[in-house]
Amino acid sequence: MLRINDLAYSVAGRPLLEGASVTVPSGHKVGIVGRNGTGKTTLFRLIRGELTPDAGEISLPERARVGGVAQEAKADDRTLVETVLSHDTERAALMAEAETATDPGRIADVQARLTDIDAWSAEARAATILAGLGFDEAAQVRRTRDFSGGWRMRVALAGVLFSAPDLLLLDEPTNYLDLEGALWLEQYLAGYPHTVLIISHDRGLLNRAVGHILHLEDKRLTLYTGGYDTFARTRAERRAVQAAEAAKQEVRRAHLQSFVDRFKAKASKAKQAQSRVKMLERMETIRAPEDAARTVFTFPEPEQLAPPILRMEGASVGYDGPPVLRRLDLRIDQDDRIALLGRNGEGKSTLSKALVGELQAAEGRRHASSKLRIGYFAQHQVDALHLDETPLDHLRRERPDEAPAKLRARLATFGLGADHAEVEVGRLSGGQKARLSLLLGTLDAPHLLILDEPTNHLDIESREALVEALTAYSGAVVLVSHDMHLLSLVADRLWLVKGGRVAPYEGDLESYRGELLGREDRSGRPEKKKEKSKPSRERILELRAEVRRCEERVAKIEAMRDKLAKKLADPGMYADDKVGELEVWNRKYAEVNEAADRAEALWMAAAEKLERAEA
Repeated sequence: MLRINDLAYSVAGRPLLEGASVTVPSGHKVGIVGRNGTGKTTLFRLIRGELTPDAGEISLPERARVGGVAQEAKADDRTLVETVLSHDTERAALMAEAETATDPGRIADVQARLTDIDAWSAEARAATILAGLGFDEAAQVRRTRDFSGGWRMRVALAGVLFSAPDLLLLDEPTNYLDLEGALWLEQYLAGYPHTVLIISHDRGLLNRAVGHILHLEDKRLTLYTGGYDTFARTRAERRAVQAAEAAKQEVRRAHLQSFVDRFKAKASKAKQAQSRVKMLERMETIRAPEDAARTVFTFPEPEQLAPPILRMEGASVGYDGPPVLRRLDLRIDQDDRIALLGRNGEGKSTLSKALVGELQAAEGRRHASSKLRIGYFAQHQVDALHLDETPLDHLRRERPDEAPAKLRARLATFGLGADHAEVEVGRLSGGQKARLSLLLGTLDAPHLLILDEPTNHLDIESREALVEALTAYSGAVVLVSHDMHLLSLVADRLWLVKGGRVAPYEGDLESYRGELLGREDRSGRPEKKKEKSKPSRERILELRAEVRRCEERVAKIEAMRDKLAKKLADPGMYADDKVGELEVWNRKYAEVNEAADRAEALWMAAAEKLERAEA
């Protein structure tokens, strides 16, 4: 059991925790949430004993082992399996002693202990964890130094999971995972035999892998039962009650004060007035909850282009060797919202680079609208920011002729206010750096946004703001993300990257999740077939939003078709000197008709899904 009692801690005179108390029973899975900068990571460091609290105490059972991922695995010549096995220090020490021990009694003791801790199955367990986090058999026997920092973070995560501490502390573990790895981790943590505290902004993880939410707000800790959605509803209800009580008290206070003001000078009412003064003094103030500053993203609006804005026909793309992806026949219209699905290494990043134009097609062709502008966001772009420069410096480089006031206004549209504009990037949080990179990638009002893991380091409020911005954005979006909540709310088309091909995925995200997990429980047995249950309210709202987006898409294409029809109805278009131009407009009209047919088919499919869900 973890007990935190009256904990206080300050950084540079700024209190992060004051009178914070909570008790977490053994075996509980707890998600820790709170806005960036409230002290969640600091709380972990206090629990691990790396920091000393200003007041209060943290207690754990005697001999309890605390584990977490502090840094990436060391780049050395050990294989990945050897690196993971080394995290079980008792096993490593016993195995080393078994090689050198000469005393028969001690040899027997060592062998008995190795049997007790199931040392002989350790390699198989390590390999299973590594496979779940995206390392195939070939990768597991490669040297750790062969992998980049992000992949070594996965190795470090595999190591701490393998060591199975009594208290597992995980700080944003999905930031270095793809969708498949994140889903595997959800399932693994749900069956973890000990206590887990996990800082995360991934709503899917917080709904499926934990049974409690620990909220850090106003320097205090509050424990809620249930996953994130339950927490959000409960907290909203509490805030509504608190606001109502504060309003009632304000009315009562005003009434008492009015009596005092009216009668304090009258001798006949002096006692009653004095009594009410005392009542006012004794009244404990109920404060209305303060709303935090709202995070925003505002993408600039591009002009409309005739569909398709991008097409790949029979294209094969790759690097120096054989093509990674072959025979690509893809089409993107400006109102598309596409999620790229596929296991790690199948080529999602390769496809993104091919769409951007960074990779040239070895065969076939990539045809883009002559006016097409593409915005591309990938995590490596965050790492490429100049740490010794300010956000304002970055914008000045891109827009040297713009006035400083306009540059500051641009920063504000991505949640970077006046207090961040002239702070060195090296001192910004991960979420603030991500917002700056997103701003830089969308300065030119792109018609197509390609986002590769855009939510890493963004808190839940920022992720919700990103969903709103992408929903309102009038350009096309191609998404790669491990955040299923984001994908479910933004994407209305799914492309599966698998076996060197890219094709539409006919199922939905839930069916893809089930496919990835193999519908097996933790023992490896197929999951029992569940009775069909009524879709959740959130799922129905998602379907309604999808129908609405489809309706808007059809309306936009119809408007574009009407404009082209008027153009083609002009007799002047049929003059002898307009033959070439007429051919272009006829081709555009045919493409818009094709887009209209496809949009109507998607609309009908979405409406049928909604009808089945509401039945």
